[in-house]
Amino acid sequence: MSVDVELDVDRIAAAVRGCSPVADLHGGRFGEIATYLPGRRVTGVRVRPADITVGIVGHYPATVFEMADAVRAAIGPVDRPVHVAVMDIESDTNTTDRTASSSADPVAVGSARRMP
Repeated sequence: MSVDVELDVDRIAAAVRGCSPVADLHGGRFGEIATYLPGRRVTGVRVRPADITVGIVGHYPATVFEMADAVRAAIGPVDRPVHVAVMDIESDTNTTDRTASSSADPVAVGSARRMP
């Protein structure tokens, strides 16, 4: 990948992290939302020639549409479609550490969780 792509990926990641309805970037269930650069990887942003995919953890009470609009506005005009994958929702009262979770599966918005 060229140096221009590296700068773009870093700018996109910083801009998305700065959005108020975004709690953090998310790499996807299997880490598939990432851009590989020489010596490092930018998790949560995948730039391909045909599109850009951004994986996020949304911040409640924003809607998914508000989150996606904020991400696209932060990225600005680009020459390819921008796909926003909302992988999780975090609230102010959510103090659970996502890395300590026993399940790495994201729960779709509106789906029911099984209680033990």
